[in-house]
Amino acid sequence: MSSAVNWIVLAVAVLAAVVAVELLRRVLRSRRVNGRFSLAGPIVERCTWPGFATAAVVAFNTGYAPGMSGRSVDFAVRQTITVLLIACVAWLVIQAAYAVTDVVLARLNGVEGVGNRRARRMRTQITLVRRVAAAVIIVVSAGAMLFSFPAVRALGAGLLASAGIAGVVAGIAAQSTLSNLIAGLQLAFSDAIRLDDAVVVDGEWGRIEELTLTYVVVRLWDERRLILPVSYFTTTPFENWTRYESRVVGHVMFYVDWTVPVEELRAELYRRLREHPLWDQKDWTIQVTDVRSNGLVELRALMSASDAPSVWDLKCDIREHLVAYIREHHPHALPRLRVEDAPGTAPVPGSPAAPEASAAREALGAARGPREPETSGAPGLREPRSGGGRA
Repeated sequence: MSSAVNWIVLAVAVLAAVVAVELLRRVLRSRRVNGRFSLAGPIVERCTWPGFATAAVVAFNTGYAPGMSGRSVDFAVRQTITVLLIACVAWLVIQAAYAVTDVVLARLNGVEGVGNRRARRMRTQITLVRRVAAAVIIVVSAGAMLFSFPAVRALGAGLLASAGIAGVVAGIAAQSTLSNLIAGLQLAFSDAIRLDDAVVVDGEWGRIEELTLTYVVVRLWDERRLILPVSYFTTTPFENWTRYESRVVGHVMFYVDWTVPVEELRAELYRRLREHPLWDQKDWTIQVTDVRSNGLVELRALMSASDAPSVWDLKCDIREHLVAYIREHHPHALPRLRVEDAPGTAPVPGSPAAPEASAAREALGAARGPREPETSGAPGLREPRSGGGRA
C-alpha cells in the first residue's frame, strides 16, 4: 500500500512541476511582462519544451524513493533518470543561451548607418560563439552521461591514458574538418568577413547570408546560394566591398560623340542625384576619362550610396535617366561612326560611291557643252581635219 502511495505522490509531484512551468509560461506571455521585458518572448519560444522536460525529470528524480520498483529494476530506473536529467539540463541551457543571444542579435540587426559595420561584426561573433558553446555543452553532456555508468567510469583511466595517441590519429583523419573549424574561428574574430557583407567570390557578387564553423553561405544577387568551405576564405583572395564601411561608390560609363555638352550633363546629373532617395549626399561627379580610337568619348559618372544594393539601384536609375536625357535633348551627341572621303580622291571602282561619282561627272560635262576631240598623241595637238591639209 505504501508503494502505491509513493507512486501517487510521485505522479502528483511531476504534474505539479509541469503546471508550475505552464503558469510561468503564461505569465511571461502576458502583455504586462512581455511588453516590459524583451527577453520574455524568446525565453517562452525556445525554453517551453525544455522547461517541461527538465521540470518533469527533476520532480521524478526528487520524488523517486529507492526500492519503489524493486531491487532488480531500481538501478536501471535511477540510471535512466540520471541520463535524462543530464540531457534535459543541457537542452535547457542551450536554448536559454540562444534565447538571450536572440535578443542581442535582434537589436544588432536593426543598427544602420555608421554603427552597421560594428553591429555586423558582433552578430557574426555571437552567432559563432553560441554554436561553439552549444557544441561544447553537448560534448560535456555526452561525457557526463557515459561516466554515469560504473563500467565506463572504470575504463576512464585507460581512455585518458590513450587520449594522446587517439588525438593524433583523429587529428590526421579529420584534418580538413579541423582546419575548417579553426578557419571559422579565425574569420569570426579577425573581422575578415561578417554577416551581410557584400563580397565578390569567383566572379559572383553576393552577400554573406550564413557563417558557420565549417561552411559559408553566400546569397548571390539572383537569389542563388553559393556554399563554400570556411577554409576557402582564408586561402583564396576575394573582394569584400564592406570591409570597413557599408558605403559604396558606384560608376556608370557612357560612350558618346565629341559634341556632347559635358557641363550640361554634369549639371543634370547633380540635379537628378539631389532628387534621388538612394544617394547619400556625398560623392558625385562626371568626367571625361578617355578618348577612344573609334571617335567616341568615354564619360564616367560617379555616385555613392549607403550600401551595395542601394548603389546598384542608383546606378541603374542614373544610367536610364542620362540615356533618355541625351537622346531627347542632344541627339547629335549619340554615338556614331563617320566615314568621309578626303578631298580630290576618286572613289574605288565597284564601291557604292562609284555610280554617284559617274553621274556627277556626266552632269558636269553636259553643263560645260561639247568638247573638241583630243589627239591620241602629244597633248595639245589636234587631229587634222579632212581636206584641210596642205598641198
